[in-house]
Amino acid sequence: MSKAAGAAAVKKPTNWAYEAWQLFLLVLAVLAVHSFVAKPFFIPSGSMLPTLLVGDRLIVSKFPYGYSYLSPSLNVLPEMPGRLFGSLPARGDIAVIKSPANKDDWIKRVIGLPGDSVQMRDGQLWLNGKPVPKVRVADTLIPVSPNNDCLTPIDAQYRGTDEQGRDVCRLPTYRETLPSGRSYLVLDLGMMPKDNTPPMVVPEGHIFLMGDNRDNSEDSRFDPVEGGLGMLPIENLVGRAEFITHSLDGSASWNPLTWPGALRDRWLIGLNKQSD
Repeated sequence: MSKAAGAAAVKKPTNWAYEAWQLFLLVLAVLAVHSFVAKPFFIPSGSMLPTLLVGDRLIVSKFPYGYSYLSPSLNVLPEMPGRLFGSLPARGDIAVIKSPANKDDWIKRVIGLPGDSVQMRDGQLWLNGKPVPKVRVADTLIPVSPNNDCLTPIDAQYRGTDEQGRDVCRLPTYRETLPSGRSYLVLDLGMMPKDNTPPMVVPEGHIFLMGDNRDNSEDSRFDPVEGGLGMLPIENLVGRAEFITHSLDGSASWNPLTWPGALRDRWLIGLNKQSD
């Protein structure tokens, strides 16, 4: 072997400074997309049943409502009022927001905008002094799974079977239609304390949100000291839920063979449509 060939065969030393810089740029790009374009979201609770199931995976777009000090994925900005390129959500939007108590991500439906009067009367939503139409539809049947055992004190009375003999949660369901014509499904499991509230006027710079599972949702009907959202400042808006990418029923384990069986038939389901 010639000296030239031997020199060529010598491995070039790794430039660790360059590699670290490239990794830094990659992390920066991911954080930028996550903070300002879109991010994934996992549904951890049943507060948005029947629209969203525990285990649904979503894509949330960050730009429709603009940006606030809470928009970056890393909470490093000081508190400041307002939103950059901000716009209010539409009534009926499914939005991801930051809890005022601990800044955790929550997901709820936008019901009231600044100046709106929101009230619950015997389980029916009233908006600006008028009842929002609420019509009984077919029960929602959710298969019993690790993500939905239907054994809570509220849900247990609705546990049963379907026509194939499978264990299901059979939940009373209603279609609610906002004045804009936008409609969606809600659950009403019985009379609960927050089924009756005084009229609540949404202040400027705030929004009013509720879960579709009206009897199992800590939302704007509850003050933050009660674990709810209260009138939520617009700065706490994170983004708009766009679509479900896929859903898992909670039965998967570390074993890859269990993963296909845990997948539900919920693929690329669009959210925030005019009529659900």
